[in-house]
Amino acid sequence: MQPNWIKQRAYLTPNRIGLRFGGESWTFQQLHEEALHKAKQLATLVKRGERVAIFAPSTPALVKVIYGCMHLQAEMVLLNGRLSAAELAYQIEDAQVAVVLVAASEMHKLPQNIKVVTFEQLAELDEAQVEIAGEWHEEQTISIMYTSGTTGFPKGVRQTVQNHSMSAISSALNLGVTEQDVWLCTVPIFHISGFSILMRSLLYGATVCLYEKFDAQACVREIAEGDVTNISLVSVMLERVLSEMERLQVQAHPRFKAALAGGGSIPVDYLQRAAKVQLPVVQTYGMTETSSQTATLTSADALRKIGSAGKPLFFNEIRISGTNQPFTEGEICIRGPHVTPGYIGRFAERVSTENGWLLTGDIGYVDDEGYLYVVDRRADLIISGGENVYPAEIENVLLAHPYVLEAGVCGVTDEKWGQVPLAFIVCKQAITEDELRAFCQQKLASYKLPKHFYCVASLPRNGSNKLLRRKLIELL
Repeated sequence: MQPNWIKQRAYLTPNRIGLRFGGESWTFQQLHEEALHKAKQLATLVKRGERVAIFAPSTPALVKVIYGCMHLQAEMVLLNGRLSAAELAYQIEDAQVAVVLVAASEMHKLPQNIKVVTFEQLAELDEAQVEIAGEWHEEQTISIMYTSGTTGFPKGVRQTVQNHSMSAISSALNLGVTEQDVWLCTVPIFHISGFSILMRSLLYGATVCLYEKFDAQACVREIAEGDVTNISLVSVMLERVLSEMERLQVQAHPRFKAALAGGGSIPVDYLQRAAKVQLPVVQTYGMTETSSQTATLTSADALRKIGSAGKPLFFNEIRISGTNQPFTEGEICIRGPHVTPGYIGRFAERVSTENGWLLTGDIGYVDDEGYLYVVDRRADLIISGGENVYPAEIENVLLAHPYVLEAGVCGVTDEKWGQVPLAFIVCKQAITEDELRAFCQQKLASYKLPKHFYCVASLPRNGSNKLLRRKLIELL
């Protein structure tokens, strides 16, 4: 059993600021009281333990609905705001939710013929009598998030009290926690990177500085002025923060502790630029099935172990399938109390682990000091002339070019080689295909050179800003 986190946090630090948004702020006691009110209103719609879907941008209204659901012990299916109506319909039907709670601004995106209650309608409901539990079972499901669906149908991943708490504790043991911590949240709450910030806030007593959308200028202002201590972001967001810091010629405030960078490997060029502006970048590796981080590299090791995702956090284990030898590539396998117990819906009968190990589908290796290196997604692997070609390696080379803002690489069928890589570039300044090829030739083997380079306006990304390589070919 664990204490009700919202109730316990309000008891321990009632007057500490739990949430900041725009010019407003809420203490943990105020959040607790508003969540209680929401739980009693929700109780007129759903029973304790039932499942609800939530579809809304990252605002205080969403946070209060989430905390209300947690008080009611309702399982929350967090819907991705970037999905199509058809994709949303699949997840809503698969999850068999009692109701969809939606911000009015998002109503037009939802499919027809589903039970919907807007946040505004919820706020008008009378309160029902409901007993709020003081303790939660560790196996109780808090949240459900659907995987991005790189192969087949997306799977609804269960995340329990134990999953979230052990993830947060492991992160705290790695990064450290103080009463002055403020976590800047500009990643969407419907994604594990954003939702886990809320969970850490309740467990640590840290303030969440929330933004509805990523804003590089606002992030830099918060970081440079010392208003925040941590931020979670992905590679493309980090580059925009670095560019803005360089443009303004500012450095991170001494109070700032770490930029937690996930969603793929971070280019060497970004790490070197971050060091110049005193921005501590902490590379991390995790997934929906692990309730955020599994391995994290300290900022002190960032340049010594360039490209590494670090060592597994305290309660976690990582091994490479089929080998005990360092520097030997294979599928990354994970074990620990942060790993999901399973799925829902059409995948409810599928086991999430084999002999206790989660098979990630990612390719990587561990070096002779135990540091993990993630090479690429197995599904994105390109096999050209019998050689393995990893898109991330080519992308990192391209991102080192001063005229390249974003890069994405995928494979296409080729009569001679089986597959060849194609590169898609978002440019900072105009650059020719010959110039890009010449740049890559200095750093890549010939079989890794993209056959063609395409300059595009934007790259396909999911709700957490991760690159969707499988959709790159559609840009043609």
